[in-house]
Amino acid sequence: MTSSSLCVVGTDATMVADALHQTLAQALGDLDPSFALEDFSVSDGGEGVASRVLEALNTPAFLVERRVVAVRDAQQLSAADAQALVGWMKSPTPATVLVLGVVGAKSHRLVKAAGEIIEVNVGSRAADRVAFVKEKMTQYRVTIDASTAQKVADRVGDDVARVDALARTLASIFGSAPLSFAKLEPYLGDAGDVPAWDLTDAIDGGDATLAIKVARRMLDSRSRAGLQLIAVLQRHYLNMTRLEGSGATTKEEAAAILGGNPFPAGKALTNARRLGPERLATAVHWLSEADLALKGAVSYGGRDVVNDQDVTELTVLEVLVARLARLSNAARRG
Repeated sequence: MTSSSLCVVGTDATMVADALHQTLAQALGDLDPSFALEDFSVSDGGEGVASRVLEALNTPAFLVERRVVAVRDAQQLSAADAQALVGWMKSPTPATVLVLGVVGAKSHRLVKAAGEIIEVNVGSRAADRVAFVKEKMTQYRVTIDASTAQKVADRVGDDVARVDALARTLASIFGSAPLSFAKLEPYLGDAGDVPAWDLTDAIDGGDATLAIKVARRMLDSRSRAGLQLIAVLQRHYLNMTRLEGSGATTKEEAAAILGGNPFPAGKALTNARRLGPERLATAVHWLSEADLALKGAVSYGGRDVVNDQDVTELTVLEVLVARLARLSNAARRG
């Protein structure tokens, strides 16, 4: 770590906080934090936090070889205060290290100005989540094999922010002893959410079994209610209806109509062509029926006494995604 300014950046606040903790430990090394560290949080620092940060940055190291100044939630600084920190980074005080935590995008001016950037985002692919699990376990010297890493990644899904805490817990209990999935599973918690496109891709691919499995997973994660899944599917099919008969022939033309990224727009265009107007109308009708059902039109019972799952919600969604997947499968065969 040779730079006088470092920035930990990511879209998940928990992951940024975990990475900031590690970065500060590395920046301090063997130094006593009570002498060497000044730690500020913009979110709860009140008025004048920026001036206190600058005062700390411009105060020479005393009784220690270097000082470390941490600024958490730096994305909440005003434009003027952020620019003042950028000015310091251009001409830093000797033997002083500034460590910033930014929850947001790499395009933030503080991120661009930092001498070193530590990005903590995890890619959306399943392989990215597995790689992240392996990296975190290695970081804390927790020993697991590839199969166990895969199972952990499958369980946490998109909720990768909890992997750091899991690794720390396992390290404190088991040290570096090899761990099977059965041994660490009690510390893993409930299944995490998965991306919405896992569900829509399963449906578009005509795989009813996988679509039901993903829908169950999304409900079990407690991150989304049934009506939220209905809303995801409504947007998915309404995008197709906007493209059907629009005259769009390329993903760029489709993106211009939908106002989004060409890649998902291209997928929507392909699916709209494959399904055609009659099947799209049927899908929209089924979605409307399911929406009404979850708003009280039907009831298949209360909550399951074992897992507290809403039986009506689960039944309506399982039937819906299975019907939509079979509709896609019929279009593929036709």
